[in-house]
Amino acid sequence: MRAAQRVPGGLKTPKAAAVAGILFSVLLLSALALVLQTLRLHPQDPGDWVGAQSWKVALALNLIPFAGIAFLWFMGVLRDRLGEQENRLFATVFLGSGLLFVGMLFVAASAIGAILITHAARPGELPGSLTFALARAFAYNLASIYAMKVASVFLLTASTIVLRTGITARWTAIAGYAAAAVILLGSHMVDWTFLVFPSWVLIVSCDILLREYRRAGPPA
Repeated sequence: MRAAQRVPGGLKTPKAAAVAGILFSVLLLSALALVLQTLRLHPQDPGDWVGAQSWKVALALNLIPFAGIAFLWFMGVLRDRLGEQENRLFATVFLGSGLLFVGMLFVAASAIGAILITHAARPGELPGSLTFALARAFAYNLASIYAMKVASVFLLTASTIVLRTGITARWTAIAGYAAAAVILLGSHMVDWTFLVFPSWVLIVSCDILLREYRRAGPPA
């Protein structure tokens, strides 16, 4: 039985979580950088970015689906690391918060994408209109309030997984708790809080990868 349990470890190793986490972080941080350079993270955005700078937003929207896929892989491998320590209540919150985050992120990106498609169909009519204001406010509220609040819940549960499994340094879990508090209190007020969540995933993933390479190194 013990030998059988060790066989399917190829895709469930900490390295898989690290690679997926790094990929998710790089893609989402790149998408957020493009968005922050172009549009204003405010529900009353006038829409002056819809013209010549819209290609940056379109590129960011194309990166988000791949970031979401990488995040799902990261979440699956991290959850698998719990093993026999997994608690039903805890696992439900962890899995549910992660899935909700990805779903809300996709819906918010779809709303912005709909703005770009509508503008391409009828240039000059959308910016400043009631339709634009509604779609923009919907995307802003969904991303900055609901998606980020759910991301903070994921941070809390993921940090607890880090503490229980020991797959990364203890300080990364403490940083995760602090990041969750920052997001809970300031995601709808401060724009840079969007960068906190993928940055934490990047730090944790890099730490996991470094630990695995040290273990795989030649003995002293």
